[in-house]
Amino acid sequence: MTLNLLHARQSLAAVGLLLSCASFAAFGQTSPDYKISETFNVGDAVYVRSLTMEPKANSVWVGTSVGVHEIALDTRKPKTTFTRNDGLANEYVFAVGIDSQGYKWFGTNAGGASRYKDGNWKTYFPMHGLADYWIYSFANDKKGDLWIGTWAGVNHFDVKTGEFKTYVKELINEWVYGLDVDAKGRVWFATEGGVSMFDGKQWKSWTHKDGLGAPNVNQLPASSNTGLGTRSRHDLSTMERGDPTYNPNYSFAMHIGPDGDAWVGTWGGGVARFNGKSWRNYSTADGLVGNIVYSIARDDKGAFWFGTDKGVSRFDGKNWKSFTVQDGLLDSHVYTVASAPGGDIWVGTRRGVAIISKK
Repeated sequence: MTLNLLHARQSLAAVGLLLSCASFAAFGQTSPDYKISETFNVGDAVYVRSLTMEPKANSVWVGTSVGVHEIALDTRKPKTTFTRNDGLANEYVFAVGIDSQGYKWFGTNAGGASRYKDGNWKTYFPMHGLADYWIYSFANDKKGDLWIGTWAGVNHFDVKTGEFKTYVKELINEWVYGLDVDAKGRVWFATEGGVSMFDGKQWKSWTHKDGLGAPNVNQLPASSNTGLGTRSRHDLSTMERGDPTYNPNYSFAMHIGPDGDAWVGTWGGGVARFNGKSWRNYSTADGLVGNIVYSIARDDKGAFWFGTDKGVSRFDGKNWKSFTVQDGLLDSHVYTVASAPGGDIWVGTRRGVAIISKK
């Protein structure tokens, strides 16, 4: 099917990034309520790892493996692009956070965390109190302080004093990917070894033995590409010789719903939902498009969106609807999902971003 360009291709040669926008009619089966309306290409070998909305600026921050873009939500045009030349310690951006004082935090792959505001940069390394050089998530708590998930535990950052506190042994596992804070102020952590929660005084943890993640009904092999039980650095590939794998306890994403339930994206076990007492798991048997779940977001209608290894699925509590490469996604592995003001869903994959809009 021919792609109709909405905007002229914009070359960001100065920073080595390419950003282009395309709009197209639906590919294959589409939802009665949603369709993939646009795509933004950032390069065939480039990964989009994080999408963070900044409603006050009417922007979305797009963290990629070669830098970070700030995109205007109304015009879809780039407002800002940052690379190592501008102040990033490392151009591979896994996470973007915005703290209570308006600072933008860029969590990088082996480059620590770079903080930006009003033209000023500061990068934090372990010598400054950061737990690790590998940063994967940010979350603000009720006091306005910042939590930082790393590959060597989690940091609490006091935005007033600038002091870091590190937690490692308290966690079920030190390799932390997902973070969220519930209405009671409890902080939840998705790790390679299960889920942990800190209420400010006590820690609790859950694993597959407690009900986290659906069973391995397809008898998939465990991946050797993991740091579980070691300090071995590894990438985030979930495939082994071209096939999907299954790692009990391994959790990529954390999202707390308005009712306080914790939703967890697992490696091979689908989506796990915890109501404080018991776990309920959703897998491809229920309607989820893929059982490896990298990311979770909630839209303005209250439905959840899950980024998986096979595409993205929407779940409204009863019904499922999924989008795949046949529908227009640039790649099947959806590493990040974000809900924009007004209802658009931004989906980050290898090669770029797709926008799912209401019809």
